[in-house]
Amino acid sequence: MDFHQFKEEVITYSREIGIDKIGFASADVFGELKARLKRQQELEYQSGFEKGEVDERTEPGRLLPGAQSIISIALAYPSKMKDAPRSVKGERRGIFCRASWGQDYHDVLRDRLHKLGAFIKERFPEVELKSMVDTGELSDRAVAERAGIGFSGKNCAVITPEFGSYVYLGELVTNIPFAPDEPVDDSCGDCNICVDACPTGALVQGGQLNAQRCIAFLTQTKGFLPDEFRTVIGNRLYGCDTCQTVCPKNRKKDFHNHEEFEPDPEVVKPKLTPLLSISNREFKEKFGFISGSWRGKKPIQRNAILALAHYRDETSVDELIRLMNHDPRPVIRGTAAWGLGKIGRPDCFEAIEKAMEKEEDEQVLYEMEKGLQFQT
Repeated sequence: MDFHQFKEEVITYSREIGIDKIGFASADVFGELKARLKRQQELEYQSGFEKGEVDERTEPGRLLPGAQSIISIALAYPSKMKDAPRSVKGERRGIFCRASWGQDYHDVLRDRLHKLGAFIKERFPEVELKSMVDTGELSDRAVAERAGIGFSGKNCAVITPEFGSYVYLGELVTNIPFAPDEPVDDSCGDCNICVDACPTGALVQGGQLNAQRCIAFLTQTKGFLPDEFRTVIGNRLYGCDTCQTVCPKNRKKDFHNHEEFEPDPEVVKPKLTPLLSISNREFKEKFGFISGSWRGKKPIQRNAILALAHYRDETSVDELIRLMNHDPRPVIRGTAAWGLGKIGRPDCFEAIEKAMEKEEDEQVLYEMEKGLQFQT
């Protein structure tokens, strides 16, 4: 088979099925990445969501014996929301990050990779393929960088010349010896805006992220949010866009190429107080199709409480008192107590003191005591 010609056919077909950018890389070991991942482990900078051991994440041949190349794809997503509702006093709203707007990108990219794989198998029936999107062992970013999709910026995102860093990534490992594409030159230069703007200092330096301090990771945890991060989470319900929105490479980058990624404003910028009483069924019906729902409603509700405390939203006091007294989840009861203290009305402190009389969970009692410390 003429693999050069076949590569061109694959590229042409990728455009027909709505892939915005495609690149080809060798399946050689990612040696530099391996060293970096081991260092991240030593520093305890990993999130814990990573799949596979370091060798699996850096050696494509372990995932697909006989692997010779990797096809990397990118789909652009919007950076601006049409008709975004305002967050106003009495009806405060939270926000899901841009990467959670519209339909879950895992599903969309898997669909594109499935179609691409089917096209390749039709022409080359003996081919071996393995596809991955985000949750696979390989680093989507490292593959995309090697395949010439873009360069890895100081904000740890792949920055493409065409779409900035507002792209979703996925890949196909294959035993076809496609010729590799040339990488894109790193053009961050002396710019350090993203590192300086990171709300928690999670960007230790350009290209190095301490995931344990990253708001995008913290919003997905299920326990009590550490105190130092509660004042910087703002109204974020899931994820964080700061290191992308401040990036000069993203200026005026806003692409609406895929209907699946168009956000429903009432879903990705929802009113906060109604989230506190939403049932599991209602949560699944309203938010189940977006990627930001994958951890369930508990982290979203905890973050909503922190957002209401951030706004010092007095209209939410009755609902927070209800949660503090009756919610079966200690994290929600304790966070509600802390939030009431932050709002700081006299009846908030009275409610906390009364709730302490019957509360038995030590962590919740500790949060109640912290809530009372807001009294002046």
